[in-house]
Amino acid sequence: QVQMVESGGGSVQAGGSLRLSCAVSIYSFGKNCMAWFRQAPGKEREGIARIDTAGVTTYYDPSVNGRFTISQDNAKKTVYLQMNSLKPGDTAMYYCAAVLCDTWAASYNSWGQGTQVTVSS
Repeated sequence: QVQMVESGGGSVQAGGSLRLSCAVSIYSFGKNCMAWFRQAPGKEREGIARIDTAGVTTYYDPSVNGRFTISQDNAKKTVYLQMNSLKPGDTAMYYCAAVLCDTWAASYNSWGQGTQVTVSS
C-alpha cells in the first residue's frame, strides 16, 4: 500500500517562504520519480515540480520556476518543496505523488490528505 503524508503548510504573507515535506511509504522509493501538485479552489489539480529517481534532474512549471525547489532524501523516503517568494496565486492545497518519469501521470492511484498553503497580500 502506498501512502503519502504531506506537512509543512501554513499561512504566510506574500514574499514569505515555506518548506513542505512529504513522507512516502513506497517499497522502491528510490526507483520512483516524484512530484508535487497543487489544487486551488475551483481549479483542477496541476503538477508544479518533479524530480527523477536519482534526485538530480528536476522540472518546474513556469509558474513556480525560479521560486520553488524540489528535493528528496532517499534514506528518509521524503520529498521536499522549498517555496520562496510566495504569491497569493500560490494559495492551494499541495500534494505529492509518485509519477511516471517525465510525465505528470501518477504511478499509483493514491493521494495523501495534502497540506494547505495560504498566501496573503
